Amino acid sequence: MVKINPGWWKTLFDEIYLITDSRTVCDNELTCREVDFLEQVLKLEKFSPILDLCGGQGRHSLELSRRGFKDVTVLDYSDFLINLGREGARREGLNTKFIRGDARDTGLPDQRHQFIIIMANSFGYFIDEREDEKILREAFRLLISGGSFLLDLPNMEYVIKNFSPQSWHEANEEIVVCREKTLQKDIILGREMVISKIKGLIRDEKYCTRLYSPEKISDFLRSVGFSSITIQKDFVSHKKKGDYGCMTNRVIVTAQRL
Repeated sequence: MVKINPGWWKTLFDEIYLITDSRTVCDNELTCREVDFLEQVLKLEKFSPILDLCGGQGRHSLELSRRGFKDVTVLDYSDFLINLGREGARREGLNTKFIRGDARDTGLPDQRHQFIIIMANSFGYFIDEREDEKILREAFRLLISGGSFLLDLPNMEYVIKNFSPQSWHEANEEIVVCREKTLQKDIILGREMVISKIKGLIRDEKYCTRLYSPEKISDFLRSVGFSSITIQKDFVSHKKKGDYGCMTNRVIVTAQRL
């Protein structure tokens, strides 16, 4: 097995990440389409407390606040992304709250939120899947009775069927992103090399993404107390066809705390 630093996710999500993944995380039109989807599926209410777990710079939450949602909170581990989102909210005069924290143990009060979302392949970063389970348990703890949880996952079936051990794309005129990947059972072990045409190699990091089948994630959710689980396959938010890695084709899972 390729050796992966278990804490790789603590340092990868920085200003370089915003470049390497800009065709997703910096695409405002795509974000608006995803928020349209969230509003429709969850039937979000303007005054209901919403928590965006592992929410990065809060692209979904900022858009929700722009649309008049009054109680929106983003929690993410990355100092860089949280500060970026906080500054964006200040600049636009939005009341979106940003908290730096670990999604496995947020320190937030019990049963505070009516809706919790984990969007855009922000789940499955741990080598030990029991750490993923801790995030689900924490989400359950934070939801009020009758609250809804939405989890946006790579489509395991699609990823395996279309798996390629190598990929690359030009993030902009200067930056090229190359990825080498190995698929071992239900986990992708990857190496990301980011090359500047001016400065040369600016990043060479290893990462992992665990894939969950609908059956396995449903069992996981039930085991921590969720019910009314629904699965929507083949969710695509990019308008242009192409290889967007694990973001190309996704599965949307919803569940409730009764």
